[in-house]
Amino acid sequence: MNIQLNTSHKLHLCKLPLIAVVLAWLLMSLVGNNARAQERDLKLEEAIKLGLDNSKTLKLSQSRIDQAISQYNQAKDKALPTGSVSLAYNRAEIPYNTLAFGNSDIHLPKSADAFLGIASLSETIFAGGRYKYAKQSTEILTNISRLDADKDKDQITYQVINAYYNLYKVLQSQKVVTQNLASIDAQIHQSQRFFEQGLVTKNDVLRFQLQRSNVELTGIDLESNRKIINYNLNILLGLPESTRLTIAEIPMAKRSIGTLANYVDSAVSNRQELRQLDLRNKYAETNIKTISAETKPTLSASLGAYYVDANINPLPKSGNFITPVTIGLTGAWNFGTLWTNKNKLAQARLEREEVSINKGITVDNIKNEVNQNYQNYISAMDRIQLLQTSIEQASENNNILTSKYKSNIASATDRADAETLLYQAQINLELAKADAGLAYYTLLKSTGKLNK
Repeated sequence: MNIQLNTSHKLHLCKLPLIAVVLAWLLMSLVGNNARAQERDLKLEEAIKLGLDNSKTLKLSQSRIDQAISQYNQAKDKALPTGSVSLAYNRAEIPYNTLAFGNSDIHLPKSADAFLGIASLSETIFAGGRYKYAKQSTEILTNISRLDADKDKDQITYQVINAYYNLYKVLQSQKVVTQNLASIDAQIHQSQRFFEQGLVTKNDVLRFQLQRSNVELTGIDLESNRKIINYNLNILLGLPESTRLTIAEIPMAKRSIGTLANYVDSAVSNRQELRQLDLRNKYAETNIKTISAETKPTLSASLGAYYVDANINPLPKSGNFITPVTIGLTGAWNFGTLWTNKNKLAQARLEREEVSINKGITVDNIKNEVNQNYQNYISAMDRIQLLQTSIEQASENNNILTSKYKSNIASATDRADAETLLYQAQINLELAKADAGLAYYTLLKSTGKLNK
């Protein structure tokens, strides 16, 4: 049906201001650009970088490191000299100001003013190593916080990789579904032609249509999963929630695989948990030394200067003030700690022993984890080879039954079953490829070398 504008309508459109046309064109361009901007092709390296740059967990880890560094600096400050200065004014009112001593009386003034200024500087010369051990303890805690941040970085990286591969699996499965729908549509079209020619029954046509419905149901489930994973990944990467992520096919190059012993040795050398336990053992040793240092005497030096002026005028005036200067050494020993610290020392030694036992347990758990991930990766690669063979077999079987069906030798049921087997094998292969890639990164994570 043709629709024509009358002359008056044409004149009316011609009278539209040029600026309105330009604005409308710009608006349409912006809408089109926004629609295109909502889709983003994402590479794994880019995803990892975005995840690390936008991770709130890593920002919290950095905050903890900064706090540990601040505590370390405070511990160093304790070894610095301490000093203070003060100036005080005092006024005394003396209502009864006469003292009788036999034949002579002492008469005090009715009131008196005094200024007292004090400046002091003190330095601990020897404290049994307390300040040194306090500095060492806070330095160890700072290094533990840094390893916590490294561990969080590995965890964030693995979360990104895991979500990335899960999205890839869904997208690849959707591609297979699309391909199979197109193939089934061709089979439905062919079966309908055969039905019209009386070569097949209506049931044969329904068989293909049922197969298409089942594939469509799989597509609905996949789309739901894609939306969930896509949304979660956007949150993880700090991208707009409406961004539709696409992933190019991940190359499945054969990765060289070393021996299990090499991966175990790498894990023992690089895992942050073991390095943290080594640091905690040092911290426990330092704590023992700190408790022992508390039982030792201390020696400190001090320097003091005083300004005493019995005058209402605070400014120095000859004959009205004195300025004593003192230099001193103070030795102190709280010898009660010789018996009060015995139980504290015993507890500190038990804590050191606990750290050593925990390290042994952690080493065993890490070895088991590495072995499991190693075997999973090898199994995933073997599964890919087996599925590639099964696809070749399913393709050959599908081609044979397609030819037989066209020759009216095979039934529609046999033809649909062959198509289903090929379709399932194709999906299984794509899932196996993604599982193998994820298994490789899982193995790297268990060795502590995911970000190295």
